[in-house]
Amino acid sequence: MASSGEGGNEGKRPPEDEGNRTIENAVMLAFFVVLVAAGIWLLGTMADVRKVQDCAAQGRRNCGVIDVPSR
Repeated sequence: MASSGEGGNEGKRPPEDEGNRTIENAVMLAFFVVLVAAGIWLLGTMADVRKVQDCAAQGRRNCGVIDVPSR
């Protein structure tokens, strides 16, 4: 009644190897974390550049950041 490919277990694929799947998930997670970290760093850098450009556009001098050593 049913053909060999429908409803039966004859066409069932073997289960995937869980070890490879875990490694792939770990690699994808690491890639995502690096991507998010790079985005946060880029946003911070863009904010710093914007502040310096705003300062220079107002005609101010010495708009660079001055690092003060801690005592």
